Amino acid sequence: MTKRVKNASNALKAVIIASLILIIIIMLRNIIIKISYPQKYKEYVEKYSKEYQIDKELIYAMIKTESNFKQDAISKKKAFGLMQILENTAYEMADELKKEITKEDILNPEINICLGAKYISNLIQKYGNIELAIASYNAGIGNVDNWLEQGIIKQDGTDLQNIPFKETNNYVRKILRDYEIYKKICG
Repeated sequence: MTKRVKNASNALKAVIIASLILIIIIMLRNIIIKISYPQKYKEYVEKYSKEYQIDKELIYAMIKTESNFKQDAISKKKAFGLMQILENTAYEMADELKKEITKEDILNPEINICLGAKYISNLIQKYGNIELAIASYNAGIGNVDNWLEQGIIKQDGTDLQNIPFKETNNYVRKILRDYEIYKKICG
């Protein structure tokens, strides 16, 4: 075997090995993404995203951020379930939907997703954009309305960096980041 043939053979082997390594890296990346960004409760997420005309990817991003898919999650502020619904908000949404619920029902995954999806849908309709709706979901309608009135944030949601509550500022950014990731993996 000539030196030229041997060099070509070695180069081919190197390309094959590099290609295999790249394939393995891509497969591992996809596995890590699927583990890190689950799509649990798919039947409920899809049902209520269609019913309330919001992206399922937004619901997944909210569940991931709010409870990390832990259906019995209860926050320090007494927000319940997958979408971390406050009890009063849950009852308001249930009344709007003409549904009877108990406090225990709020932890039921289907009911929780239904109520949370309805609430974020209402907020999107109120504010006309997802960014302010997400901020309101976290900080409350009163705070967001106050920030808008005082000119701290704009109605179009383009200046989210001005949200004065650090928790809400980070929350909105995290939801929007995860929303974009879910769009890529669900698409």
